[in-house]
Amino acid sequence: MNTQKISKELSERMELLSRRGWDLPAIEKRFKNFIENGIPKKRLDRQAILRNKAEILDRVQTRAEEYCYLNRSCAKGSVLALLEEFGLGNMDIIKAMAPFPGLAMTGGNCGPVSGGLIAIGLFFSDEGLTDYRNPLPYIAARAFLDRFEKVMGSLLCPEIQDQLLGRPYDPFAGLEELEAFDQSGAQEKCAVAPGLGAKIAAEIMIESLEKD
Repeated sequence: MNTQKISKELSERMELLSRRGWDLPAIEKRFKNFIENGIPKKRLDRQAILRNKAEILDRVQTRAEEYCYLNRSCAKGSVLALLEEFGLGNMDIIKAMAPFPGLAMTGGNCGPVSGGLIAIGLFFSDEGLTDYRNPLPYIAARAFLDRFEKVMGSLLCPEIQDQLLGRPYDPFAGLEELEAFDQSGAQEKCAVAPGLGAKIAAEIMIESLEKD
């Protein structure tokens, strides 16, 4: 693992987010529309997706960062950007992601790990829910975990916080720790992880269309 490269990539994205003008009214309006009307289903146009791959990856990354910034949830941010882009799932999935950042902030998997796996499961699974022989969800999930760990340096929330925030925080350890977490710039800096996680998951989905 090339730590220097990882640090540079994360540092550049954090710097970009620190300068971003977060258009909260627009983000809130988009999110409210999903609550009221659901996530629109899409008939995926393979050629259009392949033709616009770079644009799609940029959009997914940005949207995941925005939804994380709005909801203060890296798990919800990552998965919603993917569901929106590929027309998957519904808003009940976003509700269900509530305890997943840091695996209920216990020091477990980073929220975008869970979010990316959920989206990959929806994208690659068969309609026949009892068919256990389809290996694609496992193959795609392993590729996602491997790439995420290489980019972020870890799958675990505390180790990723260490890179993004300078040290890990446990907001449940007490008011002082919660205040320190808020003052660390977590709302902006932590958005890096769902952005990169959603982008990696989208890359894997699009690569499967390239093979088709």
